[in-house]
Amino acid sequence: MTPPVALTIAGSDSGGGAGIQADLKTFAALGVFGTAGVTALTAQHSAAVVAVQPVDADFVVAQVNAVLADLPVAAVKTGLLATADTVSAVADLAAAGRLPNLVVDPVMVSSTGARLLAPEAERCYREQLVPQARVVTPNCREAAALVGRPVESVADQHRAAEALSSLGPEVVVVTGGDGRPGDDARDVVVGVAGLDELVRPRLDTANTHGSGCSFAAAIAAGLARGCPPRAALEAAKTFVHAAIRAAAAWQLGAGHGPLNHFLWEETP
Repeated sequence: MTPPVALTIAGSDSGGGAGIQADLKTFAALGVFGTAGVTALTAQHSAAVVAVQPVDADFVVAQVNAVLADLPVAAVKTGLLATADTVSAVADLAAAGRLPNLVVDPVMVSSTGARLLAPEAERCYREQLVPQARVVTPNCREAAALVGRPVESVADQHRAAEALSSLGPEVVVVTGGDGRPGDDARDVVVGVAGLDELVRPRLDTANTHGSGCSFAAAIAAGLARGCPPRAALEAAKTFVHAAIRAAAAWQLGAGHGPLNHFLWEETP
């Protein structure tokens, strides 16, 4: 059978753990043909981002248009968009109905808490792109940047998810896998009837680089395959948990290592 097609619009990770590299591996692992529009080139590894070179917004749009002109894209996922111009350009494509089943992973804050985007780009996310999303998946730091207040507890996650839902996306998932060591990895969901939280046991490993990218890409893969949002979210959570578990003992790099997307050498 011909596979469904998904598109990632995101930055490239030279270390291979996150960004379009993680997205394309996720698509492939889940039986979806992956395509990409590259928004930025990064020089990075498991411990640090050394440099970022944004791609001109017009060329990002040219990449996306080339894919859409030839391939039946069934879902789109965004990651690092790098500049306000690119956020705005992607939002315009979405508003024109050209980005089906849009999953927005608002990559805005680094793992150390540093803001990655200028205030104007953050405003474009809030006012232009998030309202166009079918699913938006900020982590706690990104949700805090979007709502303008700290998100440090599960109760904060609930409040932030509801605030973001008021902007217009169909589903908001404020992920909690990156916080509160010792607790479960708990994501708060608003917008899917009967589903308030996604919970899995927190795994004792530093190999989580690219987990947010992979989660959003897995949701897009599920939507591309025709799954309803609730099923896509549950399957994505299960996939990422399994990929982290399968890489838990890996020793790749000095920082946060990558996921094992293909479950190599995984035993049931």
